[in-house]
Amino acid sequence: MNQRKMDGHLLAGNRQSLADFAPEHFSWAQHGAVGLITLNRPERKNPLTFDSYAELRDLFRRLVLVDEVRAIVVQGAGGNFCSGGDVHEIIGPLTQMSMPDLLTFTRMTGDLVKAMRACPQPVLSAIDGVCAGAGAIVAMASDLRVGTARSKTAFLFTRVGLAGCDMGACAILPRIIGQGRASDLLYSGRSLGGEEGLNWGFLNRLVEPEALLQETLDWAQQIASGPSFGHAMTKKMLHQEWAMGVDEAIESEAQAQAICMMTKDFHRAYEAFVAKERPEFKGD
Repeated sequence: MNQRKMDGHLLAGNRQSLADFAPEHFSWAQHGAVGLITLNRPERKNPLTFDSYAELRDLFRRLVLVDEVRAIVVQGAGGNFCSGGDVHEIIGPLTQMSMPDLLTFTRMTGDLVKAMRACPQPVLSAIDGVCAGAGAIVAMASDLRVGTARSKTAFLFTRVGLAGCDMGACAILPRIIGQGRASDLLYSGRSLGGEEGLNWGFLNRLVEPEALLQETLDWAQQIASGPSFGHAMTKKMLHQEWAMGVDEAIESEAQAQAICMMTKDFHRAYEAFVAKERPEFKGD
């Protein structure tokens, strides 16, 4: 199918590369078409800071313009995923802030979730050990979650005198595990173990700790090898259809699928099917 290439001036403003990306507050590596984010403060169980929140938000926003990365894996260093907001670097300063500054902060944290949901690449979290507070939110905001039996996910906001409605938790978590189970976790702040997390549908897969990263990377590589435009459209529709009625969703999916039928991925898949899977369909 003959498709005009994007004009160079448009390309410059709408495509970016992460080949030289070197973040200050977490680690970044590319494994082929998979980007690996590592929260790497293992001595504190990888807490987030004001700076790491902002840098993660900015990376996920930037990924909208990146073609070379087709899936993302998030992990924590040292046997834990993320212990949430750093007590000394975030929680303490928050107790001294004015209302306008507090709202600036809470909007920034919510913007991280918005950016994760808006980036076209499927995001997979590899969850081991502690996954608490904002760490649980990052896992929740991911598209897929791989955990271990020793993982402990806790939305512990009520345990520090706050509401469970943080960073979209009351909207997203019930859609993953159901309203009743989400209510249990958000009211109590208790830990959700690996086995229970798998049974409840919060975790998609459960693996041994030593296999966690490789299993998640392999799954991400499998996704990255598929139709990138189709995966991006699937992610967009999964998110957008939360607020749609069934009729509206069916019409939106009709339009989305028609757009996908214009892509080279669709035409290549058909040609491969004809040539390899069903050779009897080939002409003389």
